[in-house]
Amino acid sequence: MMSRSYTNLLDLASGNFSALSLGGRSRRMSRTMTVPGSLAGLDEDDDRAISVSSDVPSSIAQDRVIIVANQLPVRARRRPDGHGWSFAWDDDSLLLQLKGGLPDDMEVLYVGSLRVHVDSREQDEVAQALLERFRCVPAFLPADVNERFYHGFCKQALWPLFHYMLPFSSSEHRAGGRFDRALWESYVLANKLFSQRIIEVINPEDDYIWIHDYHLMALPTFLRRRFNRLRMGFFLHSPFPSSEIYRTLPVREQILKALLNCDLIGFHTFDYARHFLSCCSRMLGLEYQSKRGYIGLDYFGRTVGIKIMPVGIHMGQLQSVLRLPDKEQRVEELRRQFEDKTVLLGVDDMDIFKGINLKLLAFEHMLKLHPEWQGRAVLVQIANPARGRGKDIESIQEEIVQSCERINKAFGNTGYSPVVFIDRPVPLVERIAFYTIAECVVVTAVRDGMNLTPYEYIACRQGISGADSDSMAECPRKSMLVVSEFIGCSPSLSGAIRVNPWNFETTGEAMNEAIALSDSEKQLRHDKHYKYVSTHDVSFWSKSFLHDLERTCKDHFRRRCWGIGLGFGFRVVALDPNFRKLNVDGIVSAYEKAKSRAIFVDYDGTLVPQTSINKQPSSEIIRIIDALCVDKKNVIFVVSGRGRDSLGKWFSPCKKLGIAAEHGFFMRFAVLLLLLAWTRDTEWEACSQSTDFGWMQMAEPVMKLYTEATDGSYMETKESALVWHHQDADPGFGSAQAKEMLDHLESVLANEPVLAKSGQFIVEVKPQVSSIDSPVLLCLVAEKILSSMMEDGRQADFVLCIGDDRSDEDMFEGIAGIMTRNLVAPHTSLFACTVGQKPSKAKYYLDDTTDVVSMLGALAESSGPSSFPEEISGPPTLTENRTETSQ
Repeated sequence: MMSRSYTNLLDLASGNFSALSLGGRSRRMSRTMTVPGSLAGLDEDDDRAISVSSDVPSSIAQDRVIIVANQLPVRARRRPDGHGWSFAWDDDSLLLQLKGGLPDDMEVLYVGSLRVHVDSREQDEVAQALLERFRCVPAFLPADVNERFYHGFCKQALWPLFHYMLPFSSSEHRAGGRFDRALWESYVLANKLFSQRIIEVINPEDDYIWIHDYHLMALPTFLRRRFNRLRMGFFLHSPFPSSEIYRTLPVREQILKALLNCDLIGFHTFDYARHFLSCCSRMLGLEYQSKRGYIGLDYFGRTVGIKIMPVGIHMGQLQSVLRLPDKEQRVEELRRQFEDKTVLLGVDDMDIFKGINLKLLAFEHMLKLHPEWQGRAVLVQIANPARGRGKDIESIQEEIVQSCERINKAFGNTGYSPVVFIDRPVPLVERIAFYTIAECVVVTAVRDGMNLTPYEYIACRQGISGADSDSMAECPRKSMLVVSEFIGCSPSLSGAIRVNPWNFETTGEAMNEAIALSDSEKQLRHDKHYKYVSTHDVSFWSKSFLHDLERTCKDHFRRRCWGIGLGFGFRVVALDPNFRKLNVDGIVSAYEKAKSRAIFVDYDGTLVPQTSINKQPSSEIIRIIDALCVDKKNVIFVVSGRGRDSLGKWFSPCKKLGIAAEHGFFMRFAVLLLLLAWTRDTEWEACSQSTDFGWMQMAEPVMKLYTEATDGSYMETKESALVWHHQDADPGFGSAQAKEMLDHLESVLANEPVLAKSGQFIVEVKPQVSSIDSPVLLCLVAEKILSSMMEDGRQADFVLCIGDDRSDEDMFEGIAGIMTRNLVAPHTSLFACTVGQKPSKAKYYLDDTTDVVSMLGALAESSGPSSFPEEISGPPTLTENRTETSQ
């Protein structure tokens, strides 16, 4: 078996440089659609060598998707002679079926474990055979690790929790509901072993990675740590619980952070996605945005896409089976067995969440309340083997058997059993035969990720148009569904009768309604369902997911990525390639060479830490700012969202400092007027000449009402605006209250010259004259200052702008635009700098406020010792209250 990295070495040694030159090229995925009714072509006899790679790019550029799941889509069994293994595709596997939605020329590689234990002495041979014949890379887990990983953490911790079952009751395996960290460690180890197998075969610049289901939620962290720019998606096939349920998991943040290392995360329904977004908001403080129909989470400069797309069935596979003679024979047998009977069908795994016991109670209730169905209605319940273990499974199985016996004893007679319970694996051909003869399918799961049983039933009841052997050919196409409202397929089946399975009386009435409906009504509902099911098949689902994954990853190689954090705190920060730390020596050199300088400094988070309780500037800050102001080459402005009273008092010792208060609504420009000093009584210039703030008397009572009703919120009163803050309130309730308040304010203030708008954890009302965004106001402030300097014959050739939050980002961009409008000297040195290493429109960064003060101190020292006053008193004391907060 030859690796791709070794292939590249052979190309290099043989002088085949043309092959090497293709390594970094990527081809865009073609948009193709599979033809319904045909199986994806999978040639088991194709013996072309499949190369295994390291992180070295392939010598042949080709799009490839690596599909990763707990189990490979392959069935393995010992050969009859006991020597070696034989393998075959598992046609029922979703991983195999989704290939139909991918472009024909896209290579597919599968990574997963086998359902059987393979001895370590045979693993190399088995791996070689699977790779060459099936494009499968097996992950061999030690037996003890697999036991704790799958039957331990997956089935005893994640599976119950994701299906809304809290570990309160004592259990043989859950040790009284206590979290077993050894099981978690085995889960992490298994995910790490999977990552090692992927790393062996991956070509990180060309491959897409698609991870499936809750077994491998830790895997993205291991892969992202190794390859920062890897194109990686994840799809969860189970429900995702509400934040109140999920927050009980001790490793909740580790799993969330691991998933956020993906580029795209998929869910079956909006409810599951909504719960995930709520968990990210409540536990990680992340907010999502919806743009042009796409939902995205901003996570350290990366946009993590959220995909909502329910999976479908493989129409080709079902239609192929529908054509088989064995199917027709079994249909005829079942029709004779249930002659003159109305068959209701249930197909479920033997699991505590499938609601089989509730279905039996509902059927029993129907027979009691509607005796006309006694002797005529039959419930056929197929129970697939349980995937998990434990007393819960044994208990529910015993309860189901007892219910079947009770119902058959109460309502059955010679030749009639109301309930036919099939507790064995049922082949696909036989299952389709049951679908064909069933008048109604009933699904009463109390919680389920998707459940494709209704889809399969609808497709089978449709049959095959024009097929002579089709048992449905001469019958009108009709079907009926009774489905739980707690399963993923329920929202897609608008013609189904939706029920709350816990209310078995209502479910029993729904069963009666379903089988008693007229044939014309059943046909209408069937036609509606079949139109959806046939067009939203598994190929449509996989094609849509891969398309969105490609779209989400399109900027991967245009940004510089930094991996930071340890363990599951690891994340990738995506930054502009030109983003770098500000070199103090470099800026001091440019500062010393400049003849006229303009410096704009944000206050909160830049000069003073955001987390500081005392928001007043220190004496050192006052001394440095005043020293910069004393230099006649400098024009210094402090920019802040704070009120003018606070800023004026704090910086009163700095006689030549300009101030932009409330994000530029109030300005002190006296510094520009022949460099005259201003005093505390100097008039401020407002961006609006209007003095009518009567609208505040209308808006303030509304905000006070919501403040009283929303614990953790508070109102801030400024001279030019009212701001309602809810960052300390419950995230969900605060956001809901903010939206309702905004609607209320817009209604109350409809005829007033003001604008009400929402921001990050705020709702703000301010005059329309300042309704342009605060950052735009600051750009206008900077433009006015630079224009005044130019008119005064002091055109700036050095511009420094420092800020720390989103309100400063557009100012960075705006000042860069001003540079092109002849307001500054032709070769001006521009330094746009943010605080903290994070995604920003600034070109430079400093680590924290300490670095900012040190850098400003270095600039002040370079102005000369005479710039520093011998002693300068600190700012006058100003009592802080909560209404004076940073913006």
